Amino acid sequence: MGNTNATLSATVKSTMTTDQGLYLYGILPAPAAHELELVGLDKQPVQMHQVDDCVFLYSAAQQNRYLASRRNLLGHERVLEDAMTAGYRNLLPLQFGLVIGDWDTVREQLVSPHSKSLVQLFQKLTNNREVGVKLFWDATVELEMLMQENDQLRQERDRLEGKTLSMEEIVSIGQSIEQAMNDRKETIIHHFQDMLNLMAVEIVENDPMTDAMIYNAAYLIPWDNESQFSQKVEALDAEFEGRLRIRYNNFTAPFNFAQIERD
Repeated sequence: MGNTNATLSATVKSTMTTDQGLYLYGILPAPAAHELELVGLDKQPVQMHQVDDCVFLYSAAQQNRYLASRRNLLGHERVLEDAMTAGYRNLLPLQFGLVIGDWDTVREQLVSPHSKSLVQLFQKLTNNREVGVKLFWDATVELEMLMQENDQLRQERDRLEGKTLSMEEIVSIGQSIEQAMNDRKETIIHHFQDMLNLMAVEIVENDPMTDAMIYNAAYLIPWDNESQFSQKVEALDAEFEGRLRIRYNNFTAPFNFAQIERD
């Protein structure tokens, strides 16, 4: 079989077999100084444990299974972000909810079979960080602007108003409007890509999460270039004069770039 991308967590199955397992947050390349003073889920202290050439951030699990509540999700992400803020920039995040019973499981399922991929990921993240850009628009407002700007389409719509339309006419005008709106959306997206993509080491484009979201992308950029990237986002925001709602996340664990190749 060919290689497929998989999240780091997907390679390890939850294997809690004791009363108190281990909750995993992320992985650092060894060696790593054991000086973190962080609090994890269930107010447990975050610790480090080395497995071969990897150092895992973990805390003592107080539950067999952690519900994906807002509090738990934020607690998981806070540990990762605080570790990065403390200087551990080469952190590979693990997805929420991974509880194990022993370190042998991690060695057998993750570290040993994927050692080369882990090294490559650590190298990719060296001096780089993830930022995210999400674009939202108001489709009703954009449609009205489209009609004001496109005389032919507006005249076609106005000509049909108040008339009993055949199915063919309904489909035709509907397809024309839909195509024009898609073209409008793509023009906006391409403009953002032209401004931002050249600054990125790598880009991941994710599916929109809502109907109002038209673009959802994660960028891997050099740490020292974030201020320049932020300025470009602000310039784009000003250029569209409130037409778009831009959600810019300038600091997050690199979930979108913690992918390993597996058979």
